[in-house]
Amino acid sequence: MNLIKFHRHIALCVGFVVTIASSFAQTDQDAIMMNKNQFCTGLMYGTDSWNKYWEGTNHRENLNLGTISSKSLSVMGNYGIKDNLNFLFNTPYISNKASAGTLHSIAGIQDLSAWLKWMPIEKDLKHGTFSLYVLAGASAPLNDYIVDYLPLAIGFKSSTASGRLMLDYQLGDFFATASETYTIRGNSQTERNAYYTTVMNLSNQIAMPDVNTLHFRAGYRTSWLIAEATLTDTKTLGGFDITKNNMPFPSNRMNSTSVGVNIKYEIPKVFGLSLIGGGNHVIQGRNVGQSTAYYGGLFYILDFSKKVKKKKESTNSSTEKK
Repeated sequence: MNLIKFHRHIALCVGFVVTIASSFAQTDQDAIMMNKNQFCTGLMYGTDSWNKYWEGTNHRENLNLGTISSKSLSVMGNYGIKDNLNFLFNTPYISNKASAGTLHSIAGIQDLSAWLKWMPIEKDLKHGTFSLYVLAGASAPLNDYIVDYLPLAIGFKSSTASGRLMLDYQLGDFFATASETYTIRGNSQTERNAYYTTVMNLSNQIAMPDVNTLHFRAGYRTSWLIAEATLTDTKTLGGFDITKNNMPFPSNRMNSTSVGVNIKYEIPKVFGLSLIGGGNHVIQGRNVGQSTAYYGGLFYILDFSKKVKKKKESTNSSTEKK
């Protein structure tokens, strides 16, 4: 295995970031796999705030809201079923509040997200390595939180199913990754028996439009350090604009384009221990807050492959003695 492939298979953890501005949990966007029988787990803390937002295409502020801020603490894990097949999960606890007005803060456990990440192709191409990834994911609410309370609701309370195709190319210590994700969203449920969007709906069921996301990242990647820049474009495939001076609604059209940076550092003296940090900022949107988010986390790798190897050696030794 050449040096580039070693970098790609070294046991690194995948980070998850919860961004309240877009209410979209960014998951497993990097082109890195856990080795077989290795489990990476840890905690990620994030903050997110905004005082300006887009009401449709109108960029404005609202003194009755002030600054909307969010804090999140997420428990995450990534297990290597095989070297080219991983299982990932994420569960965040979120707390939202407004600095002005009469809206009260809200907090709670949000949704459980899980993904299967498969790398069917990894080939040398000219002087680098090309890889193809296919992902399938799902999420479901873990808490009966209030959904019709935007922008302070902690989520959409909608079960989802997602598919992602991701391409990666690494040349020496530099790389570029591109992916597209399509998310099907199930109905949400309002606390009202009727509500108005562009028409009157005599039901508490909210039909949620699907979402398509394009994600790009590029930067420096080795076995001990990753430093990258990111660009994410999220589009809701349907929905309607926030009406003037009104509250957002779960089935609004919510589009956003954000840029960010991420850093991951493997601590040399402690194998499997890594630090993660970064941030992102929404530069363009529709019916979303112009948020700035920061996050940091600590992760550790448990290597179960050593236990499997010892068990096999012990079994073989016992057989030989017999």
